[in-house]
Amino acid sequence: MEDVQGVLVGKGEAEKYLRLRLANRHGLIAGATGTGKTVTLQAMAEGFSLAGVPVFCADIKGDLAGISQAGSGKPELAARAAELGVQDYAPEAMPVIFWDVFGVQGHPIRATVAEMGPVLLTRMLELNEAQEGVLTIAFALADKEGLLLLDFKDLRAILNHVGERAGELTTQYGNVSKASIGTIQRRLLALEQMGGAAFFGEPALRLADLMLSADGKGFVNVLAADRLIQTPRLYATFLLWLLSELFEQMPEVGDLDRPRLVFFFDEAHLLFKDTPKSLVEKIEQVVRLIRSKAVGIYFVTQNPVDLPATVLGQLGNRVQHALRAFSPVEQKSVKAAAATFRANPKVNTERVITELKVGEALVSMLEADGTPAMVDRAKICPPRSRIGAITAEERQAVMAASPLAGKYDTEIDRDSAYERLNARTVAPVAASVPPMRGSVPATPVAANAAPARAVKAPPSSGDLLTNIFLGDGRRQGLVESVAKSVLRGAGSQMGTRIGRSVVRGVLGSLLK
Repeated sequence: MEDVQGVLVGKGEAEKYLRLRLANRHGLIAGATGTGKTVTLQAMAEGFSLAGVPVFCADIKGDLAGISQAGSGKPELAARAAELGVQDYAPEAMPVIFWDVFGVQGHPIRATVAEMGPVLLTRMLELNEAQEGVLTIAFALADKEGLLLLDFKDLRAILNHVGERAGELTTQYGNVSKASIGTIQRRLLALEQMGGAAFFGEPALRLADLMLSADGKGFVNVLAADRLIQTPRLYATFLLWLLSELFEQMPEVGDLDRPRLVFFFDEAHLLFKDTPKSLVEKIEQVVRLIRSKAVGIYFVTQNPVDLPATVLGQLGNRVQHALRAFSPVEQKSVKAAAATFRANPKVNTERVITELKVGEALVSMLEADGTPAMVDRAKICPPRSRIGAITAEERQAVMAASPLAGKYDTEIDRDSAYERLNARTVAPVAASVPPMRGSVPATPVAANAAPARAVKAPPSSGDLLTNIFLGDGRRQGLVESVAKSVLRGAGSQMGTRIGRSVVRGVLGSLLK
Protein backbone atom coordinates (compact mmCIF):
# COMPACT_ATOMS: atom_id res chain seq x y z
CA MET A 1 0.00 0.00 0.00
CA GLU A 2 1.27 3.49 -0.86
CA ASP A 3 2.41 5.44 2.20
CA VAL A 4 0.29 8.58 1.85
CA GLN A 5 -0.96 11.03 4.46
CA GLY A 6 -4.51 11.24 3.28
CA VAL A 7 -8.01 9.81 3.14
CA LEU A 8 -8.38 6.41 1.48
CA VAL A 9 -11.37 6.86 -0.83
CA GLY A 10 -11.31 3.50 -2.61
CA LYS A 11 -9.27 1.06 -4.62
CA GLY A 12 -9.02 0.16 -8.28
CA GLU A 13 -5.73 -0.93 -9.78
CA ALA A 14 -4.20 0.92 -6.81
CA GLU A 15 -5.36 2.70 -3.67
CA LYS A 16 -7.09 6.03 -4.29
CA TYR A 17 -5.99 8.57 -1.71
CA LEU A 18 -7.23 12.10 -1.23
CA ARG A 19 -4.01 13.72 -0.04
CA LEU A 20 -4.58 15.97 2.96
CA ARG A 21 -2.12 18.63 1.83
CA LEU A 22 -4.00 18.87 -1.49
CA ALA A 23 -7.51 18.66 -0.03
CA ASN A 24 -7.85 22.45 -0.29
CA ARG A 25 -7.76 22.03 -4.09
CA HIS A 26 -11.46 21.22 -3.74
CA GLY A 27 -13.40 18.33 -5.22
CA LEU A 28 -16.56 16.85 -6.71
CA ILE A 29 -18.85 13.94 -5.90
CA ALA A 30 -21.32 13.31 -8.71
CA GLY A 31 -23.81 10.62 -9.73
CA ALA A 32 -27.46 9.87 -10.29
CA THR A 33 -29.87 9.44 -7.40
CA GLY A 34 -29.36 6.15 -5.57
CA THR A 35 -25.84 5.46 -6.83
CA GLY A 36 -24.06 6.02 -3.53
CA LYS A 37 -23.08 9.71 -3.41
CA THR A 38 -24.18 10.18 0.22
CA VAL A 39 -22.29 7.11 1.44
CA THR A 40 -19.18 8.33 -0.38
CA LEU A 41 -19.59 11.73 1.25
CA GLN A 42 -19.97 10.02 4.64
CA ALA A 43 -16.84 7.91 4.16
CA MET A 44 -14.82 10.94 3.07
CA ALA A 45 -16.12 13.03 5.99
CA GLU A 46 -15.08 10.22 8.35
CA GLY A 47 -11.62 10.16 6.83
CA PHE A 48 -11.18 13.89 7.35
CA SER A 49 -12.52 13.66 10.91
CA LEU A 50 -10.12 10.83 11.79
CA ALA A 51 -7.28 12.96 10.40
CA GLY A 52 -8.27 15.82 12.74
CA VAL A 53 -9.96 17.96 10.07
CA PRO A 54 -13.37 19.50 10.94
CA VAL A 55 -16.12 19.05 8.36
CA PHE A 56 -19.34 20.89 7.51
CA CYS A 57 -22.04 19.13 5.47
CA ALA A 58 -25.77 19.42 4.83
CA ASP A 59 -28.03 16.43 5.55
CA ILE A 60 -30.61 16.66 2.79
CA LYS A 61 -32.47 13.37 3.35
CA GLY A 62 -31.78 12.82 7.07
CA ASP A 63 -29.56 9.78 6.59
CA LEU A 64 -26.19 11.54 6.95
CA ALA A 65 -26.91 11.90 10.67
CA GLY A 66 -25.89 8.25 11.01
CA ILE A 67 -22.26 9.41 11.11
CA SER A 68 -22.86 10.18 14.80
CA GLN A 69 -23.46 6.48 15.58
CA ALA A 70 -21.24 3.42 15.29
CA GLY A 71 -21.94 1.21 12.30
CA SER A 72 -23.73 -2.12 12.40
CA GLY A 73 -20.62 -4.22 11.83
CA LYS A 74 -22.15 -6.11 8.90
CA PRO A 75 -19.80 -8.84 7.61
CA GLU A 76 -20.04 -7.60 4.02
CA LEU A 77 -18.77 -4.16 5.06
CA ALA A 78 -15.86 -5.68 6.95
CA ALA A 79 -15.06 -7.87 3.94
CA ARG A 80 -15.11 -4.82 1.62
CA ALA A 81 -12.80 -2.93 3.99
CA ALA A 82 -10.35 -5.85 4.12
CA GLU A 83 -10.40 -6.15 0.32
CA LEU A 84 -9.55 -2.46 -0.03
CA GLY A 85 -6.86 -2.51 2.61
CA VAL A 86 -8.59 -0.32 5.20
CA GLN A 87 -6.51 -0.66 8.35
CA ASP A 88 -8.11 -1.36 11.75
CA TYR A 89 -11.62 -1.24 10.30
CA ALA A 90 -14.25 -1.44 13.03
CA PRO A 91 -17.64 0.21 13.71
CA GLU A 92 -17.01 3.70 15.08
CA ALA A 93 -19.00 6.90 15.62
CA MET A 94 -17.56 10.28 14.70
CA PRO A 95 -17.82 13.37 16.93
CA VAL A 96 -20.80 15.30 15.56
CA ILE A 97 -22.45 18.66 16.18
CA PHE A 98 -25.97 18.99 14.82
CA TRP A 99 -27.21 22.35 13.45
CA ASP A 100 -30.62 23.46 12.25
CA VAL A 101 -31.71 26.85 10.92
CA PHE A 102 -35.12 26.19 12.53
CA GLY A 103 -33.59 25.08 15.84
CA VAL A 104 -35.47 21.77 16.02
CA GLN A 105 -33.00 19.06 15.00
CA GLY A 106 -29.85 20.85 16.05
CA HIS A 107 -28.37 24.00 17.54
CA PRO A 108 -29.94 27.12 16.02
CA ILE A 109 -27.75 28.69 13.37
CA ARG A 110 -28.29 32.40 12.71
CA ALA A 111 -26.86 35.47 11.05
CA THR A 112 -27.74 39.10 11.59
CA VAL A 113 -29.48 41.00 8.82
CA ALA A 114 -26.41 43.25 8.55
CA GLU A 115 -24.12 40.25 8.05
CA MET A 116 -26.34 38.86 5.33
CA GLY A 117 -26.18 42.16 3.43
CA PRO A 118 -28.43 43.56 0.70
CA VAL A 119 -27.00 41.51 -2.19
CA LEU A 120 -27.69 38.10 -0.65
CA LEU A 121 -31.06 39.28 0.64
CA THR A 122 -31.90 40.35 -2.89
CA ARG A 123 -31.16 36.85 -4.14
CA MET A 124 -33.08 35.23 -1.29
CA LEU A 125 -36.15 37.40 -1.93
CA GLU A 126 -35.84 37.27 -5.73
CA LEU A 127 -35.92 41.06 -6.11
CA ASN A 128 -35.37 43.02 -9.30
CA GLU A 129 -32.77 45.75 -9.78
CA ALA A 130 -35.02 48.60 -8.64
CA GLN A 131 -36.07 46.72 -5.49
CA GLU A 132 -32.44 45.86 -4.75
CA GLY A 133 -31.64 49.58 -4.97
CA VAL A 134 -34.30 50.40 -2.36
CA LEU A 135 -32.98 47.66 -0.08
CA THR A 136 -29.44 49.03 -0.41
CA ILE A 137 -30.70 52.50 0.48
CA ALA A 138 -32.33 51.05 3.61
CA PHE A 139 -29.00 49.56 4.69
CA ALA A 140 -27.18 52.83 4.00
CA LEU A 141 -29.73 54.83 6.01
CA ALA A 142 -29.54 52.40 8.93
CA ASP A 143 -25.78 52.83 8.98
CA LYS A 144 -25.98 56.60 8.81
CA GLU A 145 -28.45 56.81 11.69
CA GLY A 146 -26.73 54.18 13.86
CA LEU A 147 -29.56 51.65 13.65
CA LEU A 148 -28.48 48.06 14.15
CA LEU A 149 -30.08 45.61 11.73
CA LEU A 150 -30.09 42.33 13.62
CA ASP A 151 -33.33 40.42 13.16
CA PHE A 152 -36.37 40.22 10.92
CA LYS A 153 -38.37 42.95 12.63
CA ASP A 154 -35.43 45.33 12.33
CA LEU A 155 -35.45 44.85 8.56
CA ARG A 156 -39.16 45.48 8.33
CA ALA A 157 -38.91 48.54 10.57
CA ILE A 158 -36.16 50.18 8.50
CA LEU A 159 -38.12 49.55 5.31
CA ASN A 160 -41.19 51.23 6.82
CA HIS A 161 -38.96 54.11 7.89
CA VAL A 162 -37.58 54.46 4.36
CA GLY A 163 -41.11 54.46 2.96
CA GLU A 164 -42.19 57.26 5.33
CA ARG A 165 -39.21 59.37 4.21
CA ALA A 166 -39.35 58.40 0.53
CA GLY A 167 -39.56 61.97 -0.77
CA GLU A 168 -36.62 63.18 1.30
CA LEU A 169 -34.44 60.12 0.60
CA THR A 170 -35.06 60.21 -3.16
CA THR A 171 -33.11 63.46 -3.41
CA GLN A 172 -30.24 62.05 -1.31
CA TYR A 173 -29.88 58.47 -2.49
CA GLY A 174 -31.97 58.05 -5.61
CA ASN A 175 -35.51 57.01 -6.38
CA VAL A 176 -37.34 55.32 -3.48
CA SER A 177 -40.54 53.77 -4.77
CA LYS A 178 -43.21 52.86 -2.25
CA ALA A 179 -44.32 50.16 -4.67
CA SER A 180 -40.86 48.59 -4.40
CA ILE A 181 -41.03 48.75 -0.62
CA GLY A 182 -44.42 47.07 -0.71
CA THR A 183 -43.05 44.27 -2.90
CA ILE A 184 -40.10 43.71 -0.56
CA GLN A 185 -42.41 43.59 2.46
CA ARG A 186 -44.63 41.01 0.75
CA ARG A 187 -41.59 38.86 -0.04
CA LEU A 188 -40.49 39.15 3.57
CA LEU A 189 -43.93 38.03 4.71
CA ALA A 190 -43.75 34.98 2.45
CA LEU A 191 -40.26 34.16 3.77
CA GLU A 192 -41.50 34.54 7.34
CA GLN A 193 -44.42 32.18 6.72
CA MET A 194 -41.92 29.59 5.50
CA GLY A 195 -39.98 29.95 8.74
CA GLY A 196 -37.11 31.88 7.16
CA ALA A 197 -37.24 34.61 9.81
CA ALA A 198 -35.67 32.16 12.25
CA PHE A 199 -32.34 32.51 10.44
CA PHE A 200 -31.99 36.19 11.33
CA GLY A 201 -30.99 37.27 14.81
CA GLU A 202 -28.54 36.72 17.62
CA PRO A 203 -26.48 35.02 18.84
CA ALA A 204 -25.04 34.74 15.35
CA LEU A 205 -22.87 31.80 14.40
CA ARG A 206 -19.19 32.02 15.29
CA LEU A 207 -17.14 30.35 12.59
CA ALA A 208 -14.68 29.09 15.18
CA ASP A 209 -17.46 26.80 16.43
CA LEU A 210 -17.39 24.98 13.09
CA MET A 211 -13.72 24.10 13.54
CA LEU A 212 -13.66 22.17 16.80
CA SER A 213 -11.84 18.93 17.51
CA ALA A 214 -11.72 16.39 20.33
CA ASP A 215 -9.26 13.57 21.03
CA GLY A 216 -7.51 14.20 17.74
CA LYS A 217 -10.71 13.98 15.67
CA GLY A 218 -12.35 16.87 13.88
CA PHE A 219 -16.01 17.44 14.60
CA VAL A 220 -18.42 16.77 11.75
CA ASN A 221 -20.94 19.62 11.63
CA VAL A 222 -24.19 18.23 10.21
CA LEU A 223 -26.82 20.74 9.11
CA ALA A 224 -30.36 19.31 9.21
CA ALA A 225 -31.56 20.41 5.77
CA ASP A 226 -34.54 18.16 5.04
CA ARG A 227 -36.90 21.06 5.78
CA LEU A 228 -34.58 23.80 4.55
CA ILE A 229 -34.22 22.21 1.09
CA GLN A 230 -37.98 22.64 0.58
CA THR A 231 -37.10 26.30 0.02
CA PRO A 232 -34.21 25.88 -2.42
CA ARG A 233 -33.43 29.60 -2.70
CA LEU A 234 -33.13 29.92 1.08
CA TYR A 235 -30.96 26.79 1.26
CA ALA A 236 -28.57 27.96 -1.45
CA THR A 237 -28.39 31.51 -0.11
CA PHE A 238 -27.67 30.29 3.41
CA LEU A 239 -24.75 28.14 2.24
CA LEU A 240 -23.50 30.94 0.01
CA TRP A 241 -23.56 33.27 3.03
CA LEU A 242 -21.59 30.74 5.05
CA LEU A 243 -19.06 30.37 2.24
CA SER A 244 -18.65 34.15 1.97
CA GLU A 245 -18.19 34.46 5.75
CA LEU A 246 -15.46 31.81 5.67
CA PHE A 247 -13.76 33.70 2.88
CA GLU A 248 -14.01 37.06 4.62
CA GLN A 249 -13.06 36.08 8.15
CA MET A 250 -10.45 33.35 7.84
CA PRO A 251 -6.85 34.53 7.53
CA GLU A 252 -4.50 33.73 4.68
CA VAL A 253 -2.33 30.78 5.66
CA GLY A 254 -1.21 29.34 2.33
CA ASP A 255 -0.79 25.61 1.86
CA LEU A 256 -0.81 23.61 5.10
CA ASP A 257 -0.25 19.90 5.68
CA ARG A 258 -4.04 19.57 6.01
CA PRO A 259 -7.06 21.87 5.58
CA ARG A 260 -8.54 23.78 8.52
CA LEU A 261 -12.08 22.97 7.35
CA VAL A 262 -13.70 20.91 4.60
CA PHE A 263 -17.07 22.15 3.33
CA PHE A 264 -19.39 19.73 1.48
CA PHE A 265 -22.00 21.56 -0.62
CA ASP A 266 -24.80 19.06 -1.39
CA GLU A 267 -27.33 19.80 -4.16
CA ALA A 268 -24.68 22.17 -5.50
CA HIS A 269 -26.60 22.93 -8.69
CA LEU A 270 -28.96 25.08 -6.61
CA LEU A 271 -26.12 27.50 -5.95
CA PHE A 272 -25.94 28.40 -9.64
CA LYS A 273 -29.58 28.05 -10.68
CA ASP A 274 -31.09 31.37 -11.78
CA THR A 275 -28.07 33.18 -10.34
CA PRO A 276 -27.02 36.50 -11.92
CA LYS A 277 -23.80 36.31 -13.90
CA SER A 278 -22.09 38.87 -11.66
CA LEU A 279 -22.77 36.73 -8.58
CA VAL A 280 -21.59 33.54 -10.31
CA GLU A 281 -18.33 35.33 -11.12
CA LYS A 282 -17.85 36.20 -7.45
CA ILE A 283 -18.53 32.60 -6.43
CA GLU A 284 -15.92 31.46 -8.92
CA GLN A 285 -13.41 33.89 -7.40
CA VAL A 286 -14.12 32.64 -3.90
CA VAL A 287 -13.66 29.00 -4.94
CA ARG A 288 -10.35 29.92 -6.51
CA LEU A 289 -9.04 32.08 -3.66
CA ILE A 290 -10.36 30.36 -0.54
CA ARG A 291 -7.85 27.53 -0.86
CA SER A 292 -5.17 29.91 0.47
CA LYS A 293 -7.24 30.07 3.67
CA ALA A 294 -6.91 26.27 4.00
CA VAL A 295 -10.58 25.56 3.25
CA GLY A 296 -11.56 22.73 0.93
CA ILE A 297 -14.91 22.91 -0.91
CA TYR A 298 -16.50 19.71 -2.24
CA PHE A 299 -19.53 20.04 -4.49
CA VAL A 300 -22.06 17.18 -4.50
CA THR A 301 -24.44 17.04 -7.44
CA GLN A 302 -25.92 14.66 -10.00
CA ASN A 303 -23.84 15.64 -13.01
CA PRO A 304 -20.62 17.64 -13.35
CA VAL A 305 -22.24 19.77 -16.06
CA ASP A 306 -24.52 21.18 -13.33
CA LEU A 307 -21.58 23.42 -12.39
CA PRO A 308 -20.09 26.27 -14.44
CA ALA A 309 -17.01 25.21 -16.39
CA THR A 310 -14.89 27.79 -14.58
CA VAL A 311 -15.81 26.23 -11.21
CA LEU A 312 -15.52 22.65 -12.46
CA GLY A 313 -12.00 23.35 -13.69
CA GLN A 314 -10.89 24.12 -10.13
CA LEU A 315 -12.07 20.82 -8.65
CA GLY A 316 -9.02 18.55 -8.53
CA ASN A 317 -10.31 15.56 -6.53
CA ARG A 318 -13.21 13.79 -8.25
CA VAL A 319 -15.52 10.85 -7.61
CA GLN A 320 -18.05 10.04 -10.32
CA HIS A 321 -20.80 7.51 -9.59
CA ALA A 322 -23.12 6.06 -12.24
CA LEU A 323 -25.18 8.17 -14.62
CA ARG A 324 -28.19 7.04 -16.65
CA ALA A 325 -28.14 7.34 -20.43
CA PHE A 326 -31.55 6.37 -21.81
CA SER A 327 -32.41 9.55 -23.67
CA PRO A 328 -30.33 11.61 -26.12
CA VAL A 329 -30.05 14.39 -23.54
CA GLU A 330 -28.76 11.96 -20.89
CA GLN A 331 -26.30 10.45 -23.37
CA LYS A 332 -24.96 13.91 -24.07
CA SER A 333 -24.56 14.53 -20.33
CA VAL A 334 -22.65 11.27 -19.90
CA LYS A 335 -20.30 12.20 -22.71
CA ALA A 336 -19.72 15.62 -21.15
CA ALA A 337 -19.06 14.08 -17.72
CA ALA A 338 -16.55 11.61 -19.20
CA ALA A 339 -14.70 14.46 -20.88
CA THR A 340 -13.96 16.12 -17.52
CA PHE A 341 -11.54 13.32 -16.49
CA ARG A 342 -7.93 12.76 -17.45
CA ALA A 343 -8.16 9.90 -19.93
CA ASN A 344 -6.95 6.41 -19.09
CA PRO A 345 -6.23 4.13 -22.09
CA LYS A 346 -7.34 1.15 -20.00
CA VAL A 347 -10.76 2.63 -19.15
CA ASN A 348 -13.55 3.57 -21.55
CA THR A 349 -14.81 6.34 -19.30
CA GLU A 350 -18.00 7.11 -21.22
CA ARG A 351 -19.10 3.48 -21.23
CA VAL A 352 -18.07 2.70 -17.65
CA ILE A 353 -20.06 5.64 -16.22
CA THR A 354 -23.27 3.88 -17.25
CA GLU A 355 -22.13 0.46 -15.95
CA LEU A 356 -21.01 1.37 -12.43
CA LYS A 357 -22.67 -0.52 -9.59
CA VAL A 358 -23.70 0.98 -6.25
CA GLY A 359 -20.51 1.41 -4.23
CA GLU A 360 -18.38 1.83 -7.35
CA ALA A 361 -17.17 5.04 -8.95
CA LEU A 362 -14.71 6.53 -11.36
CA VAL A 363 -12.04 8.19 -9.23
CA SER A 364 -9.36 10.72 -10.06
CA MET A 365 -7.41 12.30 -7.19
CA LEU A 366 -4.53 14.75 -7.37
CA GLU A 367 -1.08 13.22 -7.55
CA ALA A 368 1.76 14.30 -5.26
CA ASP A 369 2.81 16.97 -7.77
CA GLY A 370 -0.73 18.38 -7.97
CA THR A 371 -1.66 16.94 -11.37
CA PRO A 372 -4.88 14.91 -11.75
CA ALA A 373 -4.39 11.16 -11.81
CA MET A 374 -5.73 9.16 -14.73
CA VAL A 375 -9.30 8.10 -14.11
CA ASP A 376 -9.78 4.59 -12.72
CA ARG A 377 -12.73 2.43 -11.81
CA ALA A 378 -12.70 1.82 -8.06
CA LYS A 379 -14.67 0.34 -5.21
CA ILE A 380 -15.44 2.94 -2.54
CA CYS A 381 -14.43 2.38 1.09
CA PRO A 382 -17.31 1.59 3.46
CA PRO A 383 -18.03 3.97 6.33
CA ARG A 384 -17.27 2.96 9.91
CA SER A 385 -20.37 4.78 11.16
CA ARG A 386 -24.02 3.92 10.62
CA ILE A 387 -25.39 4.15 7.11
CA GLY A 388 -28.86 5.66 7.50
CA ALA A 389 -30.99 7.79 9.78
CA ILE A 390 -30.96 7.97 13.58
CA THR A 391 -33.77 8.12 16.12
CA ALA A 392 -34.97 11.30 17.81
CA GLU A 393 -33.60 9.97 21.11
CA GLU A 394 -30.15 9.39 19.59
CA ARG A 395 -30.16 12.90 18.14
CA GLN A 396 -31.09 14.44 21.50
CA ALA A 397 -28.31 12.50 23.21
CA VAL A 398 -25.75 13.85 20.74
CA MET A 399 -27.05 17.40 21.19
CA ALA A 400 -26.95 17.10 24.99
CA ALA A 401 -23.31 16.00 24.85
CA SER A 402 -22.37 18.72 22.36
CA PRO A 403 -19.54 21.09 23.34
CA LEU A 404 -21.88 23.91 22.26
CA ALA A 405 -24.87 22.82 24.35
CA GLY A 406 -26.57 25.96 25.68
CA LYS A 407 -24.43 28.44 23.76
CA TYR A 408 -26.94 29.15 21.00
CA ASP A 409 -30.07 27.95 22.78
CA THR A 410 -31.43 31.28 24.07
CA GLU A 411 -32.21 33.98 21.54
CA ILE A 412 -30.99 37.49 22.32
CA ASP A 413 -33.17 40.48 21.44
CA ARG A 414 -30.99 43.56 21.76
CA ASP A 415 -32.01 47.18 21.41
CA SER A 416 -31.80 47.70 17.66
CA ALA A 417 -33.54 49.36 14.71
CA TYR A 418 -37.05 48.14 15.59
CA GLU A 419 -36.88 49.43 19.15
CA ARG A 420 -35.18 52.70 18.24
CA LEU A 421 -37.64 53.56 15.48
CA ASN A 422 -40.61 52.65 17.68
CA ALA A 423 -39.21 54.91 20.39
CA ARG A 424 -39.03 57.82 17.96
CA THR A 425 -42.68 57.31 17.06
CA VAL A 426 -44.10 56.75 20.56
CA ALA A 427 -42.18 59.32 22.58
CA PRO A 428 -43.45 62.48 20.80
CA VAL A 429 -47.03 61.20 20.95
CA ALA A 430 -46.84 60.47 24.68
CA ALA A 431 -45.22 63.85 25.42
CA SER A 432 -47.91 65.77 23.50
CA VAL A 433 -50.90 64.44 25.50
CA PRO A 434 -51.86 67.04 28.21
CA PRO A 435 -52.74 65.82 31.73
CA MET A 436 -56.46 65.64 32.60
CA ARG A 437 -57.85 68.33 34.93
CA GLY A 438 -57.66 67.18 38.53
CA SER A 439 -55.50 64.21 37.78
CA VAL A 440 -52.01 63.47 39.00
CA PRO A 441 -49.55 65.49 36.86
CA ALA A 442 -48.08 63.50 33.99
CA THR A 443 -44.47 62.49 34.42
CA PRO A 444 -41.85 62.35 31.67
CA VAL A 445 -41.47 58.60 32.10
CA ALA A 446 -43.82 57.81 29.22
CA ALA A 447 -41.69 59.88 26.87
CA ASN A 448 -38.25 58.87 28.02
CA ALA A 449 -38.28 55.40 29.57
CA ALA A 450 -37.62 52.64 27.02
CA PRO A 451 -40.96 52.93 25.25
CA ALA A 452 -39.92 50.56 22.48
CA ARG A 453 -40.04 47.48 24.67
CA ALA A 454 -43.43 48.49 26.06
CA VAL A 455 -45.13 48.99 22.70
CA LYS A 456 -43.91 45.94 20.77
CA ALA A 457 -46.60 44.51 18.57
CA PRO A 458 -47.84 41.02 19.40
CA PRO A 459 -45.61 38.43 17.74
CA SER A 460 -46.69 37.07 14.38
CA SER A 461 -46.61 33.38 13.55
CA GLY A 462 -43.13 33.90 12.13
CA ASP A 463 -42.00 35.64 15.33
CA LEU A 464 -43.28 32.70 17.37
CA LEU A 465 -41.06 30.43 15.27
CA THR A 466 -38.16 32.80 15.85
CA ASN A 467 -38.71 32.94 19.61
CA ILE A 468 -37.88 29.27 20.12
CA PHE A 469 -34.29 29.74 19.00
CA LEU A 470 -31.36 30.45 21.31
CA GLY A 471 -27.80 31.85 21.49
CA ASP A 472 -25.31 34.47 22.69
CA GLY A 473 -23.68 37.30 20.72
CA ARG A 474 -21.19 36.99 17.92
CA ARG A 475 -18.92 39.76 16.71
CA GLN A 476 -21.01 42.53 18.30
CA GLY A 477 -21.28 41.90 22.03
CA LEU A 478 -22.62 44.45 24.52
CA VAL A 479 -19.31 46.25 24.99
CA GLU A 480 -18.81 46.49 21.24
CA SER A 481 -22.33 47.77 20.80
CA VAL A 482 -21.74 50.60 23.31
CA ALA A 483 -18.41 51.44 21.71
CA LYS A 484 -19.97 51.62 18.28
CA SER A 485 -22.73 53.88 19.60
CA VAL A 486 -20.09 56.33 20.84
CA LEU A 487 -18.34 56.22 17.48
CA ARG A 488 -21.59 56.87 15.69
CA GLY A 489 -22.19 59.88 17.91
CA ALA A 490 -18.80 61.20 16.81
CA GLY A 491 -19.72 60.83 13.15
CA SER A 492 -17.97 57.51 12.42
CA GLN A 493 -21.00 55.70 11.07
CA MET A 494 -19.25 54.25 8.03
CA GLY A 495 -17.04 52.13 10.26
CA THR A 496 -19.88 49.93 11.42
CA ARG A 497 -20.53 46.37 10.31
CA ILE A 498 -23.65 47.49 8.47
CA GLY A 499 -21.51 49.87 6.45
CA ARG A 500 -19.04 47.12 5.68
CA SER A 501 -21.82 44.78 4.57
CA VAL A 502 -23.14 47.42 2.14
CA VAL A 503 -19.65 48.02 0.74
CA ARG A 504 -18.65 44.39 0.46
CA GLY A 505 -22.04 43.21 -0.80
CA VAL A 506 -21.90 39.44 -0.66
CA LEU A 507 -18.42 38.07 -0.92
CA GLY A 508 -16.20 39.99 1.43
CA SER A 509 -13.40 42.13 0.15
CA LEU A 510 -13.95 41.03 -3.45
CA LEU A 511 -16.51 43.79 -3.87
CA LYS A 512 -14.41 46.48 -2.25
